[in-house]
Amino acid sequence: MDSTSPEPSLYTVKAVFILDNDGNRLLSKYYDPELYPSLKEQKNFESNVFDKTHKADNEITFLEGMTIVYKSNIDLFFYVVGSAQENELMLMSVLNCVFDSLSYIIRINVERQSLLDNMEGVLLVFDEIIDGGVIIESDPQQVVHKIIYRADENPLTEQSVTQVLQSAKEQIKWSILK
Repeated sequence: MDSTSPEPSLYTVKAVFILDNDGNRLLSKYYDPELYPSLKEQKNFESNVFDKTHKADNEITFLEGMTIVYKSNIDLFFYVVGSAQENELMLMSVLNCVFDSLSYIIRINVERQSLLDNMEGVLLVFDEIIDGGVIIESDPQQVVHKIIYRADENPLTEQSVTQVLQSAKEQIKWSILK
């Protein structure tokens, strides 16, 4: 194997974010802590990405050594970011899974207000598809099924803030122990 080729890795997704028509962040998750460690750097990167993509008809672009796949819908822009060597088809499958899962969960047009009204569902979609930068699911039907199963088990609206925090702490503890 060529010694200059990067080692294969399961960590394919560097970031996922959703911006509105004005380039304002609605939601973002960065999975590589070294990529853009500060909020200012993240917002600057997102601004540069938006400037490059909001009037383009492409689905893939390259910026700052990153491969970026994106999709726009009504008043939202969805982005999935990977390294420069990342397979665009893998990133596109994540993007399509995010969008299709959200379309099903929101059940109306995926637009700014409906996204904001269903933010807990959006976060669950992200968590079911990507775990620490590793793609764990790319089938929207499976993602929706898992989210519906979780909601049936213990709806978020019935959990207290303390329960949600305790659940998050337990999940973090288990992920560290693995």
